[in-house]
Amino acid sequence: MIEVRGLTKRYGEVLAVDDLSFTVRPGEVTGFLGPNGAGKSTTMRMLLGLDAPTSGTATVGGLPAAAQPVPLRAVGALLDAGALLPGRSAFHHLLALAASNGFPRRRVDAVLEEVGLSGVARRAAGTYSLGMKQRLGIAAALLGDPPALVLDEPLNGLDPEGIVWIRRLMRRMAAEGRAVMMSSHLMSEVELTVDHLVVIGRGRLIADTGRAEFIASCAERTEREVVVRTPRAAPFGGRLAAAGGAVRPDGEDGLIVTGLGAARIGALAAADGVELHELALRQTSLEEAFMELTRDSVEYSARKVPARKASAGTDPTGKETVR
Repeated sequence: MIEVRGLTKRYGEVLAVDDLSFTVRPGEVTGFLGPNGAGKSTTMRMLLGLDAPTSGTATVGGLPAAAQPVPLRAVGALLDAGALLPGRSAFHHLLALAASNGFPRRRVDAVLEEVGLSGVARRAAGTYSLGMKQRLGIAAALLGDPPALVLDEPLNGLDPEGIVWIRRLMRRMAAEGRAVMMSSHLMSEVELTVDHLVVIGRGRLIADTGRAEFIASCAERTEREVVVRTPRAAPFGGRLAAAGGAVRPDGEDGLIVTGLGAARIGALAAADGVELHELALRQTSLEEAFMELTRDSVEYSARKVPARKASAGTDPTGKETVR
């Protein structure tokens, strides 16, 4: 089990992590989410004993990582896939870690097989693609067969097959009773992988809840949208607007409607004899829920640029026209 209690970190005047508390439980994959600059990496570094907290504690199995007799047996971590000697082979990179921690050589062979690098294990790690380096970093995290894993952006650089592989690996690690903590900005993958969510912003805890509960709570705070598809989209859209709905088109035959429930829309369609091909509540995604909940915690936000107006000699897209 990973436990963070009252964790705080100051860098001069900057409060990077502010009285943060949460638990990563065995048997679950916990997504650790937040906008850029939220304090995720700082929290992970303190959890692993790489940075000292200003106050508070972070423990794995009841002890700080630095106090573990053999840290790699307590917690495996991937923070930076590029943190290796480029001229050293993957095999010798892992062999050095194994020897310094008292692990047998067979563990090196086992984790190389686990991550799919056995066939290229003797190649210099500096020649690896980012996805291969990610696999090597995960192999190092698994080397001590630890009960807890901390993975920072483990999906970076992986191809679709690799993403499916790491998703299944994390799910299997959790099913074996391990506590798995992962951060990622790929919300669609997080939604498919995690059981629990810890969301932070500006160093503070925003949410600590199950994935489904997180999405549901955000959906309750936003107006539900109804997807309507019909061959008579334009006239039926006018009918819905007249009935008090806010309607916007969605392709040639689709409408997105707010202000009217699905039952009311269905009744109007039946009364007017309108053929419906789809009538469904639009489900809130994890990405939408995350954006809604963290909108006030985004530290680095791009400025919105107003649309460029068309002028003489240009078409409406701003491109020059031939006269």
